[in-house]
Amino acid sequence: MPTQRQVDEAKIRELVDKIAEGLQTKDLGGLRQLYATDVVSFDIEPPLQHVGVEAKLENWAPVFTFFASVTYEVRDLTITVGDDVAFGHAFARLSGTRKDGTSIGGMWVRVTYCFRKIDGTWLIAHDQVSVPLDISSGKGVVDLQP
Repeated sequence: MPTQRQVDEAKIRELVDKIAEGLQTKDLGGLRQLYATDVVSFDIEPPLQHVGVEAKLENWAPVFTFFASVTYEVRDLTITVGDDVAFGHAFARLSGTRKDGTSIGGMWVRVTYCFRKIDGTWLIAHDQVSVPLDISSGKGVVDLQP
């Protein structure tokens, strides 16, 4: 019989899978259900932070207009679960095909997730996406593979 932590970890993994599903099906409504209403996101695009679920969804919306089809891949997801908070980290890549047929391979980023259990449901309360920095040039390194 699985422990409560194992059950919670499985639910959190399903939650991360639903991010990929929501992006690939271009379902902003489905994505909305994954985030706490007060989510704080440090995403790869400006500004430095997106506060609230509406800001997070506004950040995802351009993906749907830029790509005709979207692929979102998560690798090496590691999760640590507490009673009502959890955190995880992984590598992720957003790629797809533009409306003109051009294939975009995307880049691998590092992502950190923070989860809260709210009324029995795990939600993303914070996420942060980053790329390594080449200190000498001041530019992000976007050609690395996990």
